Amino acid sequence: MLKVVKLRKNIKMKIYKWANERIKQFIWVDIKLVTFAGIFLGLILAKLVPAILGINVWWFVLLAVLCILRPYYVIFSKKSK
Repeated sequence: MLKVVKLRKNIKMKIYKWANERIKQFIWVDIKLVTFAGIFLGLILAKLVPAILGINVWWFVLLAVLCILRPYYVIFSKKSK
């Protein structure tokens, strides 16, 4: 059982390392394209599940604030290398 756990962890680390290397090749345009893809996916989801549009707007504001906390922390608080 322990061997399976180590194998899974090893595979996860390899995938993380591969993805990290690929993302380092992104330029700002690529990052913006990924952002817009996420926005459009949200719009598609809203069209497919209209009940989402009935949710109070403050829930979306709360989620937006929660999502931005870590990037702001990294940008403004962490020491540069």
